Amino acid sequence: MTVTYTAKVANARFCGFSKLLLAWKGSIYKVLYKEFLAFFAIYTAISITYRFLLVDVQKRYFERLSIYCNNYASLIPMSFVLGFYVTLIVNRWWNQYTSIPLPDRIMCTLSGGVQGGDERGRLLRRTLMRYTSLSAILILRSVSTAVFKRFPTMDHVVEAGFMTREERKKFESLHSRYNKYWVPCVWFINLAAVARCEGRVKDDHTYKLLIEELNKFRGKCSMLFHYDMISVPLVYTQVVTLAVYSFFLVCLIGRQFLDPSQGYPGHDLDLYVPVFTLLQFFFYAGWLKVAEQLINPFGEDDDDFETNWLIDRNFQVSMMAVDEMYGDLPKMERDRYWNDSNPRPPYTAATLFVLRKPSFQGSTFDMAIPKEEMHFQPLEEIAENLEKSVKRNHNLALFNRLLSSAPSPTGFMGGALRRTSAQLQRLTRPVSPDPSVSDEEAEREESMTRSVGTVGSTPSILGLDTTQSTICSCGVLINSHPALLDVEFNKQEEEEDSEWSCFKNNEEENKGAIISEKESLVPKIPPPTLQTSTGRNKQRQHQPPTTDRQSLLALDQGKPHLHTSGPNNCSVADIFSSQVMTPNAKAESSVSLLTLPSLEVLAISDDFERELMVTD
Repeated sequence: MTVTYTAKVANARFCGFSKLLLAWKGSIYKVLYKEFLAFFAIYTAISITYRFLLVDVQKRYFERLSIYCNNYASLIPMSFVLGFYVTLIVNRWWNQYTSIPLPDRIMCTLSGGVQGGDERGRLLRRTLMRYTSLSAILILRSVSTAVFKRFPTMDHVVEAGFMTREERKKFESLHSRYNKYWVPCVWFINLAAVARCEGRVKDDHTYKLLIEELNKFRGKCSMLFHYDMISVPLVYTQVVTLAVYSFFLVCLIGRQFLDPSQGYPGHDLDLYVPVFTLLQFFFYAGWLKVAEQLINPFGEDDDDFETNWLIDRNFQVSMMAVDEMYGDLPKMERDRYWNDSNPRPPYTAATLFVLRKPSFQGSTFDMAIPKEEMHFQPLEEIAENLEKSVKRNHNLALFNRLLSSAPSPTGFMGGALRRTSAQLQRLTRPVSPDPSVSDEEAEREESMTRSVGTVGSTPSILGLDTTQSTICSCGVLINSHPALLDVEFNKQEEEEDSEWSCFKNNEEENKGAIISEKESLVPKIPPPTLQTSTGRNKQRQHQPPTTDRQSLLALDQGKPHLHTSGPNNCSVADIFSSQVMTPNAKAESSVSLLTLPSLEVLAISDDFERELMVTD
């Protein structure tokens, strides 16, 4: 009988498992005490031989051998090997129990599916149920030693009432070299077909349900047979057994207490009983015994399955369900809560504490939310704002994130670029005042210039010095249409958002009108000619220098001024190669700055910059 202690551990309490340590049936003491006594006896014999029978030379040799065994015993992977093996065995043990065929589902289907209260209907139901019990006995007789001892031959099966003599003759007339536990299942199907033809089974759906339940029952019988045929690989079991036994054979010599006078490391204490070695043997050998007991649960150990009890229970319950309980119904009456919309069964005095517990409503039932966050928002506004913000700022945000993710030495360049853009706007605004250009547009352009300048990409291309401010001699053209505002990050952005496209086109038309007026004042400058750096330096040395004050006065008076000298000047066309929008073109067209006239950049000192700001 399987040892059951579930009621003893129903509640967790102080030293709850301590009472289980005193049990003997099914305990580790009953399984392991023989091996434990044998190990302790051999250890004691070796210890007595070392202490009293060996001479000094032999003792020295034994001591070296003991130290060697103790050092290398830890190389045997005991925990690793045993852990995986016992886990495999426990899973296999439970799967075998779930594969034991139980007749509960078939007996319920037969009781409701095969009709007839007469003797013929009763005979059909009992015979069908007996066939299922016979199939279970035949398979259990093949895998369980306890069941085989109960039914050693087919005569015992006939005498027990699971098979008639005519059925035995039919069974033995079928010649097959394989196990014939499946024969009663075939008889069941044939008899169910006869019941369907006789009208005892009302419809095909019920007949199909009977066949499906029988197939599940037969599948469990087959799985039980295959568990018995396919064992855990023998090599795995051998490896685990050799690992455990060899480890403790080495411990018989390596864990001996040596003479403390010899000064061996770790042998300062001399004891006669190896307490921790015995505990280690108890744990590891006991672990192996657990696997040994569970590897075949159809034996006669204390914790093996009670197969004979299962046979008795299944046969008695199934016959009662299909015969005595067929059509047996108690009289229907109104229950005591017939007019109660909220029925509450009573509690005893031992269970009144359950009523004091609040009913569980969910983990978020008592969650508090601020009132200002509980108001619904119009979905149209949310969708519109999200759509515009995503479409307009998605590409620019990705570009800024890409540039700002890596460290760049252009952080100081952004400040110089922003100061330069502000100065250009202040210098060029009085030249050709246009009422169409509002302050709001100027602020938007300045903010766009700052946002582009903070990225650090354009200043790194220009290579400007952080201690200087730059100004272009053709400031009228640059101020009318800043190149930084017209950089194309994504051409599809304007196609997807129609409102933004219309607004952009109107803004560009206004800017184009302003630019066309200002371009009439600027003379056509021939395209730059290619020349080497050496020739350019020589040309700069022969030209007379022009002061910064003269250039700025020329800009202030609105006169076109082209400055081509100065040691710190550089051509914009020689530097820029990015794509910018032309003043009068559509959004789809773009030209390179290399096609623009050559614009020279003049370096302005910080002192002069402050003086210019005061003059403004």
